[in-house]
Amino acid sequence: MKNERGLLIVMSGPSGVGKGTVRKALFSRPDINLHYSVSVTTRKPREGEVEGVDYFFRTREQFEQMIRENKLLEWAEYVGNYYGTPIDYVEKTLAEGKDVFLEIEVQGAMKVRRAFPEALFIFLAPPSLKELEKRIVGRGTESKELIENRLRAAREELEMMDEYDYVVENDEVELACDRIKAIVIAEHCRRERVAKRYKRMLEVE
Repeated sequence: MKNERGLLIVMSGPSGVGKGTVRKALFSRPDINLHYSVSVTTRKPREGEVEGVDYFFRTREQFEQMIRENKLLEWAEYVGNYYGTPIDYVEKTLAEGKDVFLEIEVQGAMKVRRAFPEALFIFLAPPSLKELEKRIVGRGTESKELIENRLRAAREELEMMDEYDYVVENDEVELACDRIKAIVIAEHCRRERVAKRYKRMLEVE
């Protein structure tokens, strides 16, 4: 029997909310069977980030060539840098019946929404704006101007929450992971997905 198509899970949220931290914690769990789609970016690697694991780091010229060649499922320019999702890996993995997890910027998520309306969209939210500001400042990696840009962008992104299927508050990383896991399990039990499999089963018999 042909593999049931995998589920595309898109997690995004404002800058500083802890998307990368939650994704890493989620993927470190032994009971999680998700395939992470590594994004491409033109920003410089932060300390500890690894090429091909956290991101594919490319120049602006290389990234713009990928845009021209339609090699990106989505892409966006955010605070002066490009971010995007390579399309080939996503399509191949979904076709194999495996779930693909994207951790991307809000702008990019809206583009995926148009291309893949059947995907599952999760908005990672901060406990409060004050906490979000504390996290962005606490990174200690960015200038005052960049921090202000990120906070301004974060407020705009929070207003886009209505475009998502679920909202997960990142008050504690492990609790956020529990909520995401529960959402994915529930989506796999959604009638629309399960009914197709049973109808095929009835046709065989």
